[in-house]
Amino acid sequence: MTTCEPISTPFTASSTADEVLRDVDLTGVRAIVTGASSGIGIETARALAAAGAEVTLAVRNTTAGDAVAESIEKSTGGIRPRAVQLDLADKSTVRRFVDAWCGRPLHLLINNAGVVTGGLERTREGWELQFATNHLGHFALATGLRDALALGAAERDGARIVSVSSTAHMRAGIDFDDLHFERRRYDPQIAYAQSKTANSLFAVEATRRWASDGITANAVNPGGVATGLQRNFTTQQKESLDAAEAAGVFTYKTVEQGAATSMVAAVAPEFAHSGGHYLDDAQEAYTVTNDADLTQHPHGVKEWALDPAIAKRLWTVSTDLLRV
Repeated sequence: MTTCEPISTPFTASSTADEVLRDVDLTGVRAIVTGASSGIGIETARALAAAGAEVTLAVRNTTAGDAVAESIEKSTGGIRPRAVQLDLADKSTVRRFVDAWCGRPLHLLINNAGVVTGGLERTREGWELQFATNHLGHFALATGLRDALALGAAERDGARIVSVSSTAHMRAGIDFDDLHFERRRYDPQIAYAQSKTANSLFAVEATRRWASDGITANAVNPGGVATGLQRNFTTQQKESLDAAEAAGVFTYKTVEQGAATSMVAAVAPEFAHSGGHYLDDAQEAYTVTNDADLTQHPHGVKEWALDPAIAKRLWTVSTDLLRV
C-alpha cells in the first residue's frame, strides 16, 4: 500500500448526489455526461442540472435522451439538457460529436457510459467491444475535447474529467499482448475488468499531460447499483456479483448514492486541482498490492490501475489504434 494518507471528504457510502451538490452553484458550468439515458447517468445529469449546470446528454438513442431531458427539465425547473447522439463504439459519431461542440469552453466531462457483454462482440475495426466502448470511445472523446476543456479551465480556474471505473478492475490489468482477445480465450468478466482498469489509467495519464492547462481527471467507482448494465450478465457473472456482496466487497446502492462519488470528483474542493486518483465511497481509495490487503480495505484500488508507466503506455497504444 501507499504510505500517503488518501484524500478524504465529508461524504460517505450512503451520501447522495444531491447531498454532495448541496449549496453548490453550477450556473455557467457546461457539462457533458455520457450514457445519460439510463441508470446512474440519468441521476448524474439530473443532479448537475438541478445545481444550475448546462448539461449535454451524450447518448446512443436520442429519443430516449430527449425523454430524459424533458423529465429533468420538469423535475428541476432548470435549463433543459440537450440530447446529442454519441455511440462510443463508432469513431465517426465521436468525431461528429466533437466537431459539433465547435470549440465552446467545457468545464466538466463525465465519462459515465459503459457496456457489459455476455460473450465476445467486436466493432467494425475488430476491437473487443467492451474495451472499445468503455475505454477507446471515451479516450477519443476526451482527447477530441481537450482544447474545449482547456478553455473551460481558463474560464473557471480548472476543468475536470470524471472517468467511471469499477471494482471489477481488480480482476485484470491491461494485456498489451492481446488487448482484443484475438488469441486468449474470451472471458467477458476479464474483458470488462480490463476496460475498467483502462478507465482508471486514463485519469492518471490525462492528469499528467493536461494538469498544466488546468485539466484534471479522476476515476471513480460508483459502487454496486442495479441498472441496465447488468442485463447481459451471464449466470457466472451474476453469481460472482452475489458472492462479492455476501463477502462484503460491496453493498448495493441506490442510483442517487451511486452518482454521489462522481459528483465528489466533479465538484469537491479536495479534488479541484488534484487528479490521477481513484475514488470509492466518496473518498480516495487506498492502493492495495495484493488480495490480502482487501480484507482491510475492501474498497481499494489495485496498483496496476494507477501505475504511471502502464498509463503512459496505454495512452500511446490508444492513440495509435484510433489513428488508423
